[in-house]
Amino acid sequence: MQQLLEQLPPSPAVWCSGLRKRYGKRAAVDGVSFTVGRGEVVGLLGPNGAGKTSVIKMLLGLVRPDDGEVLLLGRPGRDPRARARVGYLPELFRYQPWLTAAEVLALHVRLAREAVPEPEQRDVLGLVGLAERAGDRVGGFSKGMQQRLGLAVALVARPELVVLDEPTSALDPLGRVDVRDVVLSLRERGVAVLLNSHLIGEVERVCDRVVILDRGRVAAAGTLAELLGQRELRLRLTGLTPAAEARLAAVGATHRAGQDVTVTLPADDDGATVPRLVADLVGLGVQVHAVEPGRISLEERLLGILREEH
Repeated sequence: MQQLLEQLPPSPAVWCSGLRKRYGKRAAVDGVSFTVGRGEVVGLLGPNGAGKTSVIKMLLGLVRPDDGEVLLLGRPGRDPRARARVGYLPELFRYQPWLTAAEVLALHVRLAREAVPEPEQRDVLGLVGLAERAGDRVGGFSKGMQQRLGLAVALVARPELVVLDEPTSALDPLGRVDVRDVVLSLRERGVAVLLNSHLIGEVERVCDRVVILDRGRVAAAGTLAELLGQRELRLRLTGLTPAAEARLAAVGATHRAGQDVTVTLPADDDGATVPRLVADLVGLGVQVHAVEPGRISLEERLLGILREEH
């Protein structure tokens, strides 16, 4: 029996089903269900008031759901042990201004009851760019530096799941790149990440899957490939002949506007379609001035989904 259990795949880092929460007459969350796999980065997107932060607080036991179930790392969400291996960066937080950055980390290590040696704590501060400010009091930190410290607190107790609620809200472009690198390193180590962010470009760069919320419900969910659809190829051509147009049509649906031609690539493209197409067009006497891969952006897809919902 033990051997059989060891062969079973690990439970998802996050599993929730049918989450609901009302505040008075308003349904803040209405039947939300999704999962976050081990070592997976999932982005939570949606407009203000969509229910993203409410969902996060219900997952972490900070708000009691009216209905629905939550499992964190295989344990019921209401079990305090379920949150022992979870790192959390809230959207709004404040640390004691008289403590140093190193003391803030040491305090949270004690609260987590995790034996994290001081050198490892200093490494976490270095990871978020605060190695040289470890002995400085938090009261003198800028908002961006406090955001970096909050990220360090979320990481210091060796979590298996990290929940980041607007982690880049106060950071400059360099800080956002640092957060992106941290998230990618967590995924490489098998740590699951649930990321709530308004910066759609950052979500598109790091997330394996996306859950889009609108008015408390899941409006869409899936991998980026599933949400963004088929890839396109944009060509600028002159000297098109009937034979060349037939060759373009054989690849997939085409749209032509003057010299610009957009071709929809097949879903099973193995990477050889584009070079073969360009070589054939040149062989047919067509002049190829530009070749540009393209696909609808996540921002465009998000706006399209929200418009459909409304």
